[in-house]
Amino acid sequence: MTPKLFKSWKVRFAMILAVLGPGFITANVDNDAGGIFTYSAAGAQFGNGLLWTILPTTIALIVVQEMCARMGAVTGKGLSDLIREEYGFRMTFFLMLGLIITNFGNVIAEFAGIAGSLELFGISRYFSVPVCAVIVWLLVVKGQYKSVEKIFLIASFIYFAYIIAGFAAGPSWSAALKATVVLPSRQAIRAPGYVYMVVGLIGTTIAPWMQFYLQASIVEKGVTKKQYKLSRWDVILGCIFTDVVAWFIIVACAATLYVHGVHNISDAAAAADALRPLAGDYAYILFAVGLFNASLFAASILPLSTAYVVCEGLGFESGVDRKFSEAPFFYWLYTLLIVAGASVILIPGLPLIQITVFSQVVNGAVLPFVLVFMLLLCNKRELMGEYVNGRLFNAIAWGLTVVMVVLTGILLYAQMTGSV
Repeated sequence: MTPKLFKSWKVRFAMILAVLGPGFITANVDNDAGGIFTYSAAGAQFGNGLLWTILPTTIALIVVQEMCARMGAVTGKGLSDLIREEYGFRMTFFLMLGLIITNFGNVIAEFAGIAGSLELFGISRYFSVPVCAVIVWLLVVKGQYKSVEKIFLIASFIYFAYIIAGFAAGPSWSAALKATVVLPSRQAIRAPGYVYMVVGLIGTTIAPWMQFYLQASIVEKGVTKKQYKLSRWDVILGCIFTDVVAWFIIVACAATLYVHGVHNISDAAAAADALRPLAGDYAYILFAVGLFNASLFAASILPLSTAYVVCEGLGFESGVDRKFSEAPFFYWLYTLLIVAGASVILIPGLPLIQITVFSQVVNGAVLPFVLVFMLLLCNKRELMGEYVNGRLFNAIAWGLTVVMVVLTGILLYAQMTGSV
C-alpha cells in the first residue's frame, strides 16, 4: 500500500470514528436481556438449526436502520416529529401509546436481567436494582451527549464477552458455519416450536423503539447530509457486530446446552447458570457479565428512546445535551420510566413473564405501522430530495416490510391464541 493510499484510508477511518455512535449503539442495545434469552433458547432447543436466520435478519436490520439514519441526517428531525408533521397528531398519538406500553414492558425485562445476572454472583435484587436504577438515571440526567455516547460505546464493546464465551464452549466450527449458509431440512422445520422460534429471532432483531432512538440520536449528534455516507458505515458496522454476537450466543448454547439435553431455559440468567457445569466457570462468568452489561445498557436506552418519541410527538424540548430545567418533561418522563420499571422488579409474585409477553404483542402490533411510515417518508421527494429511496432499495425495503408484517401476524396470532 502506497503512503498516499495509506493516508487516504487513515483519514477515512478517522472520519468513520468521528461519526461512530448512534448506529453502533442502537444495534447493540437490541441484544438486551430479551434478545439474549431468545438466542440462548434457540441454541438450547434447536442447536445450530437456526443459524441460517442470522444472515437475512442482518440484511433486514441494515436496510431499516439505514433509512432512519438517512432521514435524520437529511431532515434534521426525529421520526415521530416527521410522522406528526406529515400525517397528523392523532396517528402519532396512537404510535406513542403503543411504544410507551411496549417499552415499559421491556424496561421491566431489563431490570429483571440486571437482578438475575447479579443474583448469579450472590447479590440480592433488593440491592442491585435500586443501585443500578440510580446509576442509569445519573448517567443520562447529569451527563452530556458526548460523554454519554462514549460510555454507551464502551458498553457496546463489552459484548465481546459473548464471542469469547462462544470459543470457550468449544463448538464444531465447521458444523456451525455450514448451518449458517445452508437452509434446514423440511423435517427440521416441522419440529414443534421451530417456526415460532424463527419468528421470535427475526422479531427480536427489529423493534420500533430502535428506529425512533436512532433517528433522534443522529439529529442530536448533529450528523448532516455531508456526513451521511460515513454515518451509514456506523449503521452497517453496528448491525454486523450485533448479529455476530447473536451468532456466537446461539453457537455457545448449541455446543453446550443442546448437546447435553438442556433444551428448556426460563430466562437469560438461567442460560448462564446452566452453562457453568458444561462449559466451565470462565464461560459462565463471561455469559453472566454480558447479560448484566446488556441489561444495564438497555435499561438506559429504552426509557431514553421513549422520552424522545413522546417529546417529539408532543412538541416538547428533548435531548441529553439540554439541562433538566430546559427539558423538564423529557427528564421527568425518563425518571418515571426508570423508577416504575425498577420498582416492579421488587414486587414479589408479580407475573413478569406475562408482562413481557404482553409488551411483545404490542411491539409486534406497532412495528408494521412504523415500517410503513418510514418507507412513505423515505419516498417523499419534497422531504428527502435526492436522498429518496431508489427502485432497487425500495423493492428490497418493501419486500422486507411485507415479510415482517406476515411474520409479526404469525407471532401475534400464536401468542393471542395461546398456541405457543
